[in-house]
Amino acid sequence: MIKVATLQDTKEAAYLALLLWPDHTLEEFIQEMAQVIAQPDVKVFLSYHDSKAVGFAQCQLRYDYVEGTSSSPVGYLEGLYVKADFRKQGYAKKLVNACENWAKKRGCREFASDCELGNEESFAMHLKLGFSEVNRIICFKKDL
Repeated sequence: MIKVATLQDTKEAAYLALLLWPDHTLEEFIQEMAQVIAQPDVKVFLSYHDSKAVGFAQCQLRYDYVEGTSSSPVGYLEGLYVKADFRKQGYAKKLVNACENWAKKRGCREFASDCELGNEESFAMHLKLGFSEVNRIICFKKDL
């Protein structure tokens, strides 16, 4: 079952986000998810097995330029995570489909995402879910 996360689901969504992005704290993600869930141009979807949340997807509308796209707004997959024991069972596909359908209803003609250059698992998953690679970049920064 897939459902839209509400404020009551903040802690579940935050816990799953922490599994994806472990360089944060649960408390940080609880605050962030509460803010994200309240925004009109962002959606968090939760995937359940029985009554346990086993995956989440966060998507939003992006109005700035999105690499490889030609329209605005663009639906954007900000994060996707499925617990290891539930991978390769269709949960990610259902979560991404929910995000895409939400974006279509909001007037989007394109849906985009990204992954780190060396993240082969994420790259393969994106291709399997129907994404096509549009560009590769290397980002730089300099302390001032």
